[in-house]
Amino acid sequence: MSTIPSIPVCVIRSPLPSQQTAVPFGQQIAHTSVIATAPAADRGPPPFWVPLVSGMIAGGIETITVWPMEFIKTQLQLNSPTNPLPYNSMSSGFKWTIKNNGFLGLYRGLAPTLIGSIPKAGIRFSLNAEIKGRLRDSNGALTPSKNFLAGLGAGVSEALIIVAPVETVKTKCIDMNVPFLSGMKTILKNEGISGVYQGAAATAMKQGSNQGLRFMWFNEYKTFVTNNGETQMTPLKSLFGGMSAGCFSTLGNNPFDVVKTRMQGTEATQYKGTVDCFKQIFGKEGVGGFYKGVGPRLMRVVPGQGVIFMSFEGIQQQVRKAAGV
Repeated sequence: MSTIPSIPVCVIRSPLPSQQTAVPFGQQIAHTSVIATAPAADRGPPPFWVPLVSGMIAGGIETITVWPMEFIKTQLQLNSPTNPLPYNSMSSGFKWTIKNNGFLGLYRGLAPTLIGSIPKAGIRFSLNAEIKGRLRDSNGALTPSKNFLAGLGAGVSEALIIVAPVETVKTKCIDMNVPFLSGMKTILKNEGISGVYQGAAATAMKQGSNQGLRFMWFNEYKTFVTNNGETQMTPLKSLFGGMSAGCFSTLGNNPFDVVKTRMQGTEATQYKGTVDCFKQIFGKEGVGGFYKGVGPRLMRVVPGQGVIFMSFEGIQQQVRKAAGV
């Protein structure tokens, strides 16, 4: 009488202590292979260096792509009754600059911003990821308010470390219509090192609120379109998510951006401080003064954030895949 060969059995333990399931060994191998090939969206938060490197690369790409719009936007925000411009819109600004300074005139002031944007974006994305990791609840979930706080913390940090000095030099170079090195020498000669950090408080307010609103929107959007991380972000979804986040944050914090720009301009001495700048703009120009340059800023920020978030998501996926993390 023949005997039936025994089948090796593996006991898989349930999360509930009282439940165990006996599974044939072959099925256990199949089950294990499914886990090993889980999509990147299920692998959990990446190591700190992954968003740091990915953010630095994405930041450089975004800055070069949208700098001409940032240049004209800054000029329009510096426009005031005592400092009038020969143009009053994005299109007329492009025409005037190209006619009088050539096409490369649109890239004046790019050097300090590009130098600063690479580490700035790295700091922003890596700190946002780090703070989010610390704010997650026991189930790994984040509320919109926690996403805002993570972005706020990342924004204030990048403002004090990178943005304040770089933005001040950029704004003054544009305002004085001089190259970066010449502008830096003039600032240090006339104002000392403090002139490089002029408007730091306004910059921190602007950058913190900006990134708080931006990351809150994008992370909520990402949770929705990926079904809470079950699927990966496509480039098109990342592009749209970044663009919509840029629109949302711009409309929400443009007053801080105007004040920051005025405080970093060459005529900042007319203001006693950030609060006084708010008061003077409101008193002399009304609420509309806080939304000067909002159109050009939207034209620069919306595509720019689409580019940087799309680049970051794609680069981070490739870095994680290459590093196996």
